[in-house]
Amino acid sequence: MRRKPRTPPSPLPQRDGVDPVRVRMPVGGAWSTVRDHLVARLAAGDGVVDAMIADGRIVTADGSPLRGDTPYVPGGHVWFHRDLAPEPPVPFALDVVHRDEHIVVADKPHFLATTPRGSHVSETALARLRRDTGIGTLSPAHRLDRLTAGLVLFVVRPEERGAYQTLFRDRRVGKEYEAVAPYDPDVPLPATVRSRIVKERGVLTALEVPGGEPNARTEVRLAERRDGLGRYRLTPHTGRTHQLRVHMNRLGLPILGDPLYPGIAPPAAPDDFRRPLQLLARSLEFTDPVTGAEHRFVTGRRLAAWESYEAWATPRTT
Repeated sequence: MRRKPRTPPSPLPQRDGVDPVRVRMPVGGAWSTVRDHLVARLAAGDGVVDAMIADGRIVTADGSPLRGDTPYVPGGHVWFHRDLAPEPPVPFALDVVHRDEHIVVADKPHFLATTPRGSHVSETALARLRRDTGIGTLSPAHRLDRLTAGLVLFVVRPEERGAYQTLFRDRRVGKEYEAVAPYDPDVPLPATVRSRIVKERGVLTALEVPGGEPNARTEVRLAERRDGLGRYRLTPHTGRTHQLRVHMNRLGLPILGDPLYPGIAPPAAPDDFRRPLQLLARSLEFTDPVTGAEHRFVTGRRLAAWESYEAWATPRTT
């Protein structure tokens, strides 16, 4: 069996908790220099790449600055740090509920992405935790939607990441969520919702395929109700994108603050942190695959609409 070539370690350190970009030269490329490939691949224009080369900001595997005439070698690598656009600071704390030599469990606020993606890079849970803890090797064992708050598990040692990721892949982690949504006495609960959910790349919403083989299952229970609202406990037995939001909407109980279900709302401004999605990753429970310890972690957060619907629903001008 042919072994996959080993990726060399980055010669550049992290910057503010963010890894440098690594570019691998594809096999079969027709470029004569690395510079020509980067101009084509990054679509940044000749001047941008040339300026980065002149400033020594692009380096090869041994840390040497890339030259404009460095020959193109298939399978080679270069690294550089992106110029990051300003990001509106997410004005909520990221709390650490557990830390040991193997894992860090964070209690993520709404609006903070788990990992760098798209326009969210430095304002992410991963970047913040790396800066705050000084653990540059931190990596997520799973992900939580940017709009969802609650518990996220991070791994300290790269060689142990696979063991913790396998827990989630094999569904050996007990997860419970909490949501605030309308109360409808005509919806029989508890209920188990099953459906086939498909999320296409580039499409904002996930779709339920009628008659398809179910690939998503969620248990929904009513924990409490008052004033036309319900506080629900959601237990996902699968991990499809937007699963809880889709299944609550299917029951006719769309989660408060959801900008996608039942309909797509106009995009909010990047610095608009009003009316967060009322969905919370409440607890994580699992047997540690490295130490054998039994873990159960519970969020310290509470959903704002349940604490005070009037305050959550009233637009703020500041």
